[in-house]
This record gives sequence, structure tokens and C-alpha cells, in this order.
Amino acid sequence: QVQLVESGGGLVQAGGSLRLSCATSGRTFSNYNMGWFRQAPGKEREIAAAISRSGGVTYYADSVKGRFTISRDNAKNLVYLQMISLKPEDTAVYYCAANQRYGQSWWSEYNYWGQGTQVTVSS
Repeated sequence: QVQLVESGGGLVQAGGSLRLSCATSGRTFSNYNMGWFRQAPGKEREIAAAISRSGGVTYYADSVKGRFTISRDNAKNLVYLQMISLKPEDTAVYYCAANQRYGQSWWSEYNYWGQGTQVTVSS
């Protein structure tokens, strides 16, 4: 079992930046692929970005490519989501997630979830 706690959300103007953090505990962090998901009001939860165990491979949704950067610090058990050039449509609750999958779909399904942090982008 791994526990996940997100932080760093808030209110920002369009064009601004935020960095989300996810602190983990419970098991060896480097055994888990990590992902950031988001869920906007009235919409389904969607993946924003994912990073492999070592940090060597990343995945981004088309909607965030070039604006969001996922990274991890395996020594500190932290994963980050740096968001720049934020748009009102980025407004959502952002969730950190973890899995131990292998293969081509390593980024797609997750077993462990945080409680989420709200990001609101004003126009």
C-alpha cells in the first residue's frame, strides 16, 4: 500500500504557473509509476501526465503537451507537476496516482490515489 498526498493547488490567472507536489509514503517509491490526473466539473477524470519508475519515460496528454512537465525525486519520495501557460480549461481537481504496471500501457491504469488538490485558472 502506498499513500499519496497532493499539495500546491490554488487560484491563478490565465497565463500563470503552478507547481503541484505529491508526497508518498508506505512502500518503496521507486517501485511505482506515477501519474497526474484531473477532473473538471461535469467531466470524467483524465490523465494529464505520467512518469515511469526511474523517471526516464514520460507520457503527456495532448492537451497539456508543451505546458506541463512531470518529474520525480526518488530520494525524497516526491512527484511534481509543473504547469505553465495555464488556461481556464485547466481548472480541475488534480489527483496523484501510482501503479506498478509494466509494458506499453504502463501509464494507463492506477491502483492508488490521493485526495486531490484544486486548481482554478481565472480568465
